[in-house]
Amino acid sequence: MKTRILHVLHSLHIGGLENGVINLINNLDDKRFEHAICCITSSGPMAERLNKPVEIYSMGKGNGRDYLLPFRLAGIIKKLKPDIVHTRNWSAIDGVIAAKLAGIKSIIHGEHGREASDPKGANLIRKKIRKGLSPWISEFVTVSSELRNWLIYDVGIPEKKVIQIINGIDTGKFKPSENKKVSKSKLGIAPDSFIVGTVGRLDPVKDHETLFKAFSCFSKKNKNKEVMLMVVGTGSQEEKLKVLSEKLNIQDKVIFSGDREDVYPLYQCMDVYVLSSIAEGISNTILEAMACSLPVVATKVGGTLELVDDGKTGFLIAPGQYNDLSEKLFFYFNNPSLVGQHGFNGRLRVEEKFSLLQMVQKYEEIY
Repeated sequence: MKTRILHVLHSLHIGGLENGVINLINNLDDKRFEHAICCITSSGPMAERLNKPVEIYSMGKGNGRDYLLPFRLAGIIKKLKPDIVHTRNWSAIDGVIAAKLAGIKSIIHGEHGREASDPKGANLIRKKIRKGLSPWISEFVTVSSELRNWLIYDVGIPEKKVIQIINGIDTGKFKPSENKKVSKSKLGIAPDSFIVGTVGRLDPVKDHETLFKAFSCFSKKNKNKEVMLMVVGTGSQEEKLKVLSEKLNIQDKVIFSGDREDVYPLYQCMDVYVLSSIAEGISNTILEAMACSLPVVATKVGGTLELVDDGKTGFLIAPGQYNDLSEKLFFYFNNPSLVGQHGFNGRLRVEEKFSLLQMVQKYEEIY
């Protein structure tokens, strides 16, 4: 008899959490587990990455509170009769109530990161609701130790209920370029150019504005060699960032690549990876970049401190400090041997600590 798991999350639009769910479903043992997905809002392009048949339900929730959502969701749960309901993040918290209404005994709730409106998890009402629902939740799973400690010491969840499972990366898919100049040429980029890259949704929590300001300062110092900023992803901030690039007079140096299914060739043409977020759980894109042997400059928030070994695989900086970020980019630009060494160290770190197999095995144990 297979264990049937219902995954409840906000949507299947492109994002790190969604990518992690798809990777997990694709790699769990088909002989032991079967899956269904319920999206609180709507499905999305990530559904196309599933490599097996999975039922997907969309609840169509709009903005604002939907008091009937738990009851509608409970109806779907009763129909599916899952053994486990696994909800993720605040946006899917109604799934916990729905699972209880449907009589489900095994409920798992995951915390994968926070949004810009509450980057430190300080919202008192949300903390009280999480704690109030905790007797119904069998296990809390966090992707970072920062989120784990927050649940235990700030929210007040019993320590025995909280475990950490860090995201894992497919190191067979995400790997270094055999020839970076060739990788750049294939994308129509000058082979000798220096590429600063970032991947992720264009959302306020990612604070791309700081990255753009830093790149503007950096590019003005390097007029003798072409430098480019590659921005992969779409989102609510896209038009604002395009306007900012014009204001900073870097529009000719910024490549807006949009959402890409084949993102790994883009990593392979980058020289340095940057993540300037004001809040993070565990960044899949940092792990992907490290797996591709890229040095990483990232803000020291959330689980990022567990990924980047400061001074060995990249550099950690304070959020919003574009001058510091610019200096780190300039440092790498002038030290190509260190770019290679930090990238090499990052690849080893991912292979040792953040493999996809390790992540899947830990979830199998819980399920």
